[in-house]
Amino acid sequence: MILEKLIVGPVETNCYVIGCRRTLKGIIIDPGAEGEKILKTIKKRNLNIKYIINTHAHIDHIGANKYLKDALGAEICMHEEDIKILENPSLNLSTFISSNPQGKGLSFPTPDIVLNEGFKINIGDLKISVLHTPGHTPGSISLVMNRCIFTGDALFLRSIGRTDFPLANHSLLIKSIKNKILTLPEDFRVYPGHGPPSEIGIEKRENPYVGKG
Repeated sequence: MILEKLIVGPVETNCYVIGCRRTLKGIIIDPGAEGEKILKTIKKRNLNIKYIINTHAHIDHIGANKYLKDALGAEICMHEEDIKILENPSLNLSTFISSNPQGKGLSFPTPDIVLNEGFKINIGDLKISVLHTPGHTPGSISLVMNRCIFTGDALFLRSIGRTDFPLANHSLLIKSIKNKILTLPEDFRVYPGHGPPSEIGIEKRENPYVGKG
């Protein structure tokens, strides 16, 4: 598996460019900003990007969607519960982060593919499974592949996602992490939406919000 992590945008979002070594087909996870930087990495790796997958619909994870879709012809994928966030600048947080001098925020078009729990995506030799892990947003998802999980803003190294944003739910986030993410094998690598990577075993033992303490 080809895996490139790029840190993009003002809140240092982790964008992941992932590809199959044999076929050079690939995906982008959470292109939050700096589309030209992401595109440069894709061209360097000679990848044919099929899908842009958003773990949720906050501006720092979707900001470069349109730029990359136009440049690559890739299809945008997102859970159905976050479509309403895409369409509302107050919910997608672009009102607060956008550089628009009028502070009006941004809205985004409907995704090409709607993801739900258990949805399977095949990219060459890579098999990707979708977990619905709501709490940070209603439609937050995590992506499992190659003994890795990409958790968006659900789970971080020894921390969890914020639940003080509109439509967030703290108890639901804890339930998602405990029942969906931490049930994976302990050696699974965790790639979050911000910050350094971790492992399931580390989070089970050392995460003060959801671990065993």
